[in-house]
Amino acid sequence: MSADPSPRLAGTSAVEVRRSTRRSRTVSAYREGDRTIVLIPARMSEAEERRWVTVMLDKLAAQESKRVLGDSELTERAERLSDQYFGGRARPASVRWVTNQNTRWGSCTPAEGSIRLSHRLQGMPEYVVDYVLVHELAHLLVPGHGPRFWRLLEAYPRTERARGYLEGVVAAERLPYLPVARGE
Repeated sequence: MSADPSPRLAGTSAVEVRRSTRRSRTVSAYREGDRTIVLIPARMSEAEERRWVTVMLDKLAAQESKRVLGDSELTERAERLSDQYFGGRARPASVRWVTNQNTRWGSCTPAEGSIRLSHRLQGMPEYVVDYVLVHELAHLLVPGHGPRFWRLLEAYPRTERARGYLEGVVAAERLPYLPVARGE
């Protein structure tokens, strides 16, 4: 099995395609840290490879959006994100899901070290939940939304993408009606 030496980008995470002579028909993919590994048969053309990479990225994203983290997993994730983006300086005392935040995605009480995420985030892509966690972790270091705070968030590479996603969700909630698909 040989690894493709040039990783491709899908959104902002690297995609590594590995071709195998032992693999005859099947294609599979998995996440490895911040990378996505796609395993394909060696005989596939470049066009088939591109098509399958797109299919597998969509499939992984759909699987991940269905996964709901428990509070302990959320805490572990926050600690990992703090280590990755803030050198471990942001250490929450608690991280948990709440059902009483319908106008905010998350909140932080720096004096207590508590972070709460709205249950509405459950089922959204991982990078969106990670953004909200990074945002709230940054509040443990800088309470307000001033320039210092936004400079901290620059460390998270998917900030703009996640913010755009959340803005789209809010905009969709404000629509007077949901458009009906053709044929319904």
